[in-house]
Amino acid sequence: MRDQSRAIVGVTDHIKFTADYETFRPAPDSKPPTVLQVLPALVSGGVERGTIEIAEALIMAGWRAIVVSSGGPMVRELERLGATHLLRPIHSKSPFRWRQNMAELTAIMKEHDVDIVHARSRMPAWIAYQATRRHKRTFVTTFHGRHPDLNPVKKFYNSVLTRSDRVIAISHFIAEDIAQRYRFDVNKLRVIQRGVDLNMFDPDRVSAARMIKFTNEWRLPDGVPVIMLPARVTRWKGHELLIEALAQLADIKFRCLMVGNADQKAPFKAALERQAESLGIADRIHFVGTSRDMPAAYKVADVVVSPTLIPEPFGRVVVEAQAMGRPVIASAHGGHLETVLDGKTGWLTAPNDATALSQALRHALTISPEQRAKIAAAAIAHARANFSSFDMCARTLAVYSEILAKNSP
Repeated sequence: MRDQSRAIVGVTDHIKFTADYETFRPAPDSKPPTVLQVLPALVSGGVERGTIEIAEALIMAGWRAIVVSSGGPMVRELERLGATHLLRPIHSKSPFRWRQNMAELTAIMKEHDVDIVHARSRMPAWIAYQATRRHKRTFVTTFHGRHPDLNPVKKFYNSVLTRSDRVIAISHFIAEDIAQRYRFDVNKLRVIQRGVDLNMFDPDRVSAARMIKFTNEWRLPDGVPVIMLPARVTRWKGHELLIEALAQLADIKFRCLMVGNADQKAPFKAALERQAESLGIADRIHFVGTSRDMPAAYKVADVVVSPTLIPEPFGRVVVEAQAMGRPVIASAHGGHLETVLDGKTGWLTAPNDATALSQALRHALTISPEQRAKIAAAAIAHARANFSSFDMCARTLAVYSEILAKNSP
C-alpha cells in the first residue's frame, strides 16, 4: 500500500516553485479567487498556524483570504496580514446550531463570492460539506491527524474529511492510513507535508543574548549537555519513557528540559516528578513550561528528543530542531520516518523501548565535535530542502489552482 499511496498522492512533487507566489497570481483582468478556511478556533497549535500561513500566502499571491472560526488570540495576527476573520460558532456540535451554522456559512459564501471552502476539522467540515454541495462550491479538506474510529458512528463522522473535491494529508503516513481505512476515490488524495518558517528557525539568526537568557532562566550549568523534549505534557508524548531512559545514563552528565504546557496535566506532571525522584535523577530534570522563543530554546539544546508512544501524524518539532542544526532522536514510527534521516540528521529508535532510547542518547551525547558538526549541517540542509513553510503553502495553492482549473467552464 505504501508504494501505491506515494504514486497516487505525489502529484505536486515535481513542481518547482520560485521564491515567491507569482506563479499563482491571477491575470490582471480576472477576479481574484477567494478561499474560505473553516476551523474550530484560532487559539494555538499546528492547525491554526497552518491556517494563518495559508492565508498569508493567498494574500501574497493576490487572492482573497477569509477565515471562519469561534475566535481566539491568533485572530489579531490573521487580520494584520490583511485576511478577513468572521466570528461564528462553527465548532458547535449542538444539533440545534447546525442549521443556523449552515445558513450563515452559505450567506458568507454568497456575500464574499467564495470559490473554495477549505475545512480543517470534522465538525466545521460537515457544515461546509452540506453548504458547498447545495451551492456548488469547491470543497477541500485536510487530515491533520489520525482520528480514532472505534465504532461505525465515529467512522462515519470522521469520513466527512474524505467527501471533498481534494483531500490533503499532512504526511505520507496519514495518506496511507486514510487510504486503507476509508472508501473513497484516492485519486483525490494529495500529500502536503507540513513546513516550518526557515527565517525564524535559522541558527544564524539566534543571538547569543537570546541563548544566555534561557541559560540563566533555566539555571543550566556550564559544560553540561542539554537534552530537550519539546512537547505538551501528556502521556503519549513519551515523558515517562524518556525519564526511564535517562535513569540509565546516571554515569554521565546531563540536564533534561521538558519544554511544554502542563497546565491541564498537573496530576500527570506530579507523577513524572515522583518517577524521576524514585530513579534518583530528579535534580537533572526540569519542567520549564512553554517557551515563546523556540529557536533559541532549540539552540540551547545538544539533542532534541521525540519519544512518542503512538505515531506522530507528522512531527513538526523534529523538523524545527533539524532546521536549527540540532540532532534529533525520535521513535521509529509515523511521520518521524519521513522527517528524520536515521544516522545522518539524527537517530530513530524502537518505539516504547527505554533501553534503545538510552543507547541513542548516550551516543548522541558522546560523539565528537566533528561528527556533531556534520550532523548539524546535514540536518539544516534536510530541513531547508524539504520542509519549508513556503513550499507547504505553494503546494496548497497548487492544489487550489488545480481544482479551480478543472472546474472552470
